[in-house]
Amino acid sequence: MKKIIRTGIIGFGPGGNTFHAPIIDTTEGLQISKIRARKESEVNLAKQRYPHAAITDNADDIISDANIDLVVIATPNDSHHSLTKQALLANKNVVVDKPFTITTADADDLIKIARQQNKILSVHHNRRYDSDFRTIEKLLKANTLGRLVEFESHFDRFRNFLKPGAWREKDEPGAGILYDLGSHLIDQPLVLFGFPNAITADIRVQRKGTKATDNFEVILHYPDLKVTLKAGMLVSQTLPRYILLGDKGSFVKHGLDVQEAALKAGLTPHTKSDWGIEPESVWGNLVTEINGINFSGKIQSEVGDYRGFYANVHDAISDNKTLDVTPEHARNIIRVIELAIQSSNERRTIDCSNEFI
Repeated sequence: MKKIIRTGIIGFGPGGNTFHAPIIDTTEGLQISKIRARKESEVNLAKQRYPHAAITDNADDIISDANIDLVVIATPNDSHHSLTKQALLANKNVVVDKPFTITTADADDLIKIARQQNKILSVHHNRRYDSDFRTIEKLLKANTLGRLVEFESHFDRFRNFLKPGAWREKDEPGAGILYDLGSHLIDQPLVLFGFPNAITADIRVQRKGTKATDNFEVILHYPDLKVTLKAGMLVSQTLPRYILLGDKGSFVKHGLDVQEAALKAGLTPHTKSDWGIEPESVWGNLVTEINGINFSGKIQSEVGDYRGFYANVHDAISDNKTLDVTPEHARNIIRVIELAIQSSNERRTIDCSNEFI
């Protein structure tokens, strides 16, 4: 039996109650002990789903609780640095929702404190555990497409109106979809290909009355590879989620990983038997001539499982295992965002050869 890591969740909005709590609750060795929730609807939901957990309206009640081993911060972006710093200084291990921080200076500060305190600090880049990304990892590891020359990734939505009260759509530091969806998109090529040599970006506001970024295209330049990352809020038809082009083949994938929809429907890995298994209708299409064999058709997606993130965090805390998502990596994602904003503002390609740690 795994050691029990008692966990406190600060923030029980859509991030906390949809993406964090159900996965923590179904990951072996983790126990939700306390939840900070403020809105009446969130308090009622927390009590209904996690009757064994104490509910509080004060983050300090979690951070100062000597029985809490791990603090999960699922609050608006502009509070990530202050709450994470407070938790680390209180000798807690911390998982903070993406994006890690708003600036690399804040990220560097937290990395320094985590090292001084000898505590685990990770960032919730759960999209590494999507079925489609796992499928792509498998294809590239097997060199199925030959020499990859283009990698294009989309995270599109259609909402032609402003969401009332949504902080992500306000003109504030860390708001907008570059920090939100862009964090996920940037994470994956850094995992697959390492650091780019240069960045070109076009960041826009497309919806009338909107002040926060709602469309972007970020190009990461590698010596022999072009990576294009795109997201927008005015995409009413389904575009490919991924397009991979190589000198021996290509892979095109539509549809989002099924775990998000399941979580939003109130399902969990314990209540849905086919958790993370994509239907054949959204399997990706592969065309390849590798190893003298020609193939054209759909290939079965790998199984996705967001529990992989929290299982790794548990093992890093209890058994000193290496983190999948290190704070240094998450800091580099923020640096890409900063450089993308600079590129778009200055309308030029930015060299980034010496920007990463």
